[in-house]
Amino acid sequence: MGVNSNRVEDLPYHETTIRIPTEAMPPLEIHSVCLPPKQTTLQKLKHRLGEIFFPDNPLHRFKNQTWFTKLLLGLQFFFPIFQWGPEYNVKLLKSDIISGLTIASLAIPQGISYAKLASLPPIVGLYSSFVPPLIYSVLGSSRHLAVGPVSIASLVMGSMLSEAVSSTEEPILYLKLAFTATCFAGLFQASLGLLRLGFIIDFLSKATLIGFMAGASVIVILQQLKGLLGIVHFTTKMQFFSVMSSIFNHRGEWSWQTIVMGFIFLVFLFTTRHISKTKPKLFWVAAAAPLTSVIISTVLVFFLSSKNPHISVIGHLPKGLNPPSSNMLYFNGPFLALAIKTGIITGILSLTEGVAVGRTFAALKNYQVDGNKEMMAIGLMNICGSCSSCYVTTGSFSRSAVNYNAGAKTVVSNIIMASAVLVTLLFLMPLFYYTPNVILAAIIITAVSGLIDYQAAYRLWKVDKLDFLACMCSFFGVLFISVPLGLAIAVGVSIFKILLHVTRPNTMVLGNIPRTQTFQNLNRYREALRIPSFLILAVEAPIYFANTTYLQERILRWVREEEERIKASNESTLKCIILDMTAVTAIDTSGTDMMFELRKMLDKRSLQLVLANPVGTVMEKLQQSKTLESFGLNGVYLTVGEAVADISSAWKAQP
Repeated sequence: MGVNSNRVEDLPYHETTIRIPTEAMPPLEIHSVCLPPKQTTLQKLKHRLGEIFFPDNPLHRFKNQTWFTKLLLGLQFFFPIFQWGPEYNVKLLKSDIISGLTIASLAIPQGISYAKLASLPPIVGLYSSFVPPLIYSVLGSSRHLAVGPVSIASLVMGSMLSEAVSSTEEPILYLKLAFTATCFAGLFQASLGLLRLGFIIDFLSKATLIGFMAGASVIVILQQLKGLLGIVHFTTKMQFFSVMSSIFNHRGEWSWQTIVMGFIFLVFLFTTRHISKTKPKLFWVAAAAPLTSVIISTVLVFFLSSKNPHISVIGHLPKGLNPPSSNMLYFNGPFLALAIKTGIITGILSLTEGVAVGRTFAALKNYQVDGNKEMMAIGLMNICGSCSSCYVTTGSFSRSAVNYNAGAKTVVSNIIMASAVLVTLLFLMPLFYYTPNVILAAIIITAVSGLIDYQAAYRLWKVDKLDFLACMCSFFGVLFISVPLGLAIAVGVSIFKILLHVTRPNTMVLGNIPRTQTFQNLNRYREALRIPSFLILAVEAPIYFANTTYLQERILRWVREEEERIKASNESTLKCIILDMTAVTAIDTSGTDMMFELRKMLDKRSLQLVLANPVGTVMEKLQQSKTLESFGLNGVYLTVGEAVADISSAWKAQP
């Protein structure tokens, strides 16, 4: 050949082509492989950090704007209420009032119930349904997210704090730790949003959360048997065996009146939920069922109280607004580490649920939810909540679904809900005196049973066995060990899966689809054919220090197996190995060293190694490490097809 057409060019947009006719394939243009444009280290660092922390380029709206417009855009950026507020009208208000009152009917009984789940005074649940929604309505970017206490965060907080402090023997200390954990949860959440580190919560994979929520739901349901059976003395532990032994060891405390009432209302709540699922237009049936159950059961117990029916009730709840609790924050002492750990874990769980729920309903209405803004909004409302007698809150899926179905248009529905809770706190608290604990247990059981998604677990088994393993580890870890350890085990399995994919990347042998320039996996496409004297391999992962040894050994094994196959079938001698680098998105110094060593090892065996379609960053690393020089002018091609055509022509040109 007079001109080598695949020379590696240092000019980013220069390329030369030459047409080479071959008998095996139609005439093909051979393109030069270009290096990426030169950049300084500072430019590369700036670009990389921008891709990591600002993938959505949030400041693009500020370019080429006047200072006043920038000020207005800044207010809209940090306070979304300035974005939709000027366009708000009476028609939107009507929809928000209806949806706000609807979710209030669900939030009031759930707030009381979830506070009991966290071993906190029931009034704290109502406090947590008043202040946080008001803060979120100013800072949040989701139109449909309904804010308040949620079952999973309540369960985790209750189980973690109860292991060290008894809520009955040391109620003040327990309350202090709950508020402090809420404060640290908010600080952690707001920091993630401010520093744009939201990718940290991505380590809680969907498979992990499915198993965790199912295991936690089973534990919650078993714990509620205390209220459903009327047991007075019950274990505070959250392990399966402890709960079951406590149930059967206190059979003498079972109350048949409580059991009958609990069973009746459970049937009622599950029936209304089934009606709402089968007929979405009747969503309000399930939404109104908890409050209806509270009202009916309270009236029943009030009239039966004189007959001593042995049904325990909530008792006195104080009237009034949220009292300040900043003086109760616990920042020094032996339990500070426990409060921090509880805050971080509940913060991660509540943040994951809140962002996921917000994005779910945003997708249904075709608008965007900014994950980092949501993190800051949820974090700030928990920080403020910890100073106003609230515990961890986030966006609730059940309340948000009701909010969406009720026709909510903006976050004003949260303001309406908070207003309804305010009226309850100021005037209606004495009415809850005779509310039976059994009805709260029934509401919790109905709510959390929907979190057991066996169909999703079955799909995991069908699609990805490692995901199913993570799901089961999370489920059984929560069920039989403890809630935080179960979650830690599941995260560990998920990280192990990531490491497995990184350290043992997929490699495959490619063949040519006849009459095309397409090369695909031989095992996947039966029509794909091997090219005589060529072994075409593909690597489907970045090449890092963690997998270089494996890749080198695996490639040499492919070569050995190909030579044995050729020898057994008397085919043409193997001369060239083409490494398809299309899916190799990055390479480090260990990877470049491995490529250099592999090239030398194959040279000693009279085998040529060439690279096909390396991405820009990989090309740059290969050049800077001088590895590219060892490949020479015939060592790098734009595509596998061009490599085969050019090398075949070169072989034919040789005497």
